[in-house]
Amino acid sequence: MKYVPLKRGKLAYIDRGKGPPIVLVHGFPLDHTMWNAQIDELANTHRVIAPDVRGFGQSPLGEVDPNRGITMEEFADEIAEMLDALEIHGLVVYVGLSMGGYVGWQFVRKYSNRLRALIQLDTRAIADSDEARAGRLQMAENVADWGSERVAEMMAPKLFSTNALETRPELMEDLRRVVGRTPPATIAAVQRGLAARPDVTAQLLAVRVPTLIIVGEFDAISPPTEMQAIANAIPGATFVEIPNAGHMTTVEKPAAVNAALEEFLARL
Repeated sequence: MKYVPLKRGKLAYIDRGKGPPIVLVHGFPLDHTMWNAQIDELANTHRVIAPDVRGFGQSPLGEVDPNRGITMEEFADEIAEMLDALEIHGLVVYVGLSMGGYVGWQFVRKYSNRLRALIQLDTRAIADSDEARAGRLQMAENVADWGSERVAEMMAPKLFSTNALETRPELMEDLRRVVGRTPPATIAAVQRGLAARPDVTAQLLAVRVPTLIIVGEFDAISPPTEMQAIANAIPGATFVEIPNAGHMTTVEKPAAVNAALEEFLARL
């Protein structure tokens, strides 16, 4: 991996292929490896840039207020910083899954002049409910005692479909490995930022770039009906439901996700 400096640390990233730039932003509490199948495929036609956002994977946490955490807006600013450091001043395709989608809404809000297109997978536009927010803050308070691997165990039933959990043990092994090496301080800081994220539903009508919305049929976090409503609110957006997949569509059904991405990108 390569690194670029940030105002509050540095960012590790993968940079592969040639062509129009496409940025892949991962979910919580994961890293760029959740995009491995997409990186391999898209690098045939695009310059693929897949960062580990600050604190995850090989990117150090750097400077952070432990009480406030890291906001989705700060992550979006750091994606823009990365693009500046790489001297990518033209338009990019932004692709985000789950937390990467929350970062994406902030990137659209602040940096729409840098966007060629937007692709949002398995994410939400609404803010957390009071119950969900309380759960995030509880994890932020306790993760140092729990350990990161417990977070993987807690989240797995929501990340994967029941069938995948029962028939593909390697998915759980990979999740334990990736989440287990995520520092508890990162999990705490980002959970606080996620709990504070705003409702962006009213912003959707203002999205003025080609947009693709992808969701797994059995996504328990951002269900298809909710993501269909997001697609309906964005002018001209395309909606694709991935059959027999949970929240982590990119690893459960990589071929179907890649096909949806390639069909959309070919029309740009």
